[in-house]
Amino acid sequence: MSVVISMKGITKVYQMGEVRVHALRGVDLTVESGEFVSIMGPSGSGKSTLMNLIGCLDTPTSGEYLLEGENVNNLSRNKLADIRNRKIGFVFQSYNLLPRTTALENVELPLIYDRTGRIKNPGKAAIEALERVGLGDRLHHLPSQLSGGEQQRVAIARALVNNPSLILADEPTGNLDSVSSLDVISVFQDLNREGITIILVTHERDIALYTRRIVRIRDGKIVKEITVDAPRDARADLKELKKGLVLEEELELQEEGLL
Repeated sequence: MSVVISMKGITKVYQMGEVRVHALRGVDLTVESGEFVSIMGPSGSGKSTLMNLIGCLDTPTSGEYLLEGENVNNLSRNKLADIRNRKIGFVFQSYNLLPRTTALENVELPLIYDRTGRIKNPGKAAIEALERVGLGDRLHHLPSQLSGGEQQRVAIARALVNNPSLILADEPTGNLDSVSSLDVISVFQDLNREGITIILVTHERDIALYTRRIVRIRDGKIVKEITVDAPRDARADLKELKKGLVLEEELELQEEGLL
């Protein structure tokens, strides 16, 4: 397999007035094509800084970062923006959808900024991306007409529409209930089975167990990497959870004499 991410000796120091804050302290990380990796760590551990660097939203203070073999350390803002647009799809906790814009229009949005002309038919590409995440029948719905889980699936479709090499998901289940969380994770697992490389930041151990590798970060350093030999199957767990919820509802109705 080819290497998508190669980081060696990565540090990130922020100057806060007279204080230097060391957010990352010599991070080495390799992610191969087709992996599904979760990054875990407590608040202030450096995981968000690491994701920003991986996503070319920021540059390291020192160290080397290669994205698909390309050194991105010293690229201009415009070139970094171009790499983000071509190679990386982002999914955020808060969905970041435009409220007065349909699901289809939200997914088409990144293609407006694609100056490469790779996508010849943006409308068709957006429809196909929404169909991949199971929302082919919600194309013209506004975000307010969609559940939280459906809104996050729109956000995943938007991340997919440019055919990126890598999807970065920052706490994608943070605002969702258990059913919607498993629904969204099942979509990520389906995409990963198709060969898409995914890196997911989460503070939930239960969610991390659906990925294939867990990277633990603390105080700006990677302290442990765990291979998950048998990742949980989100779709199977979702089916069991729904069964349990139906049974629970039936028992409540029986107790109230309504069934």
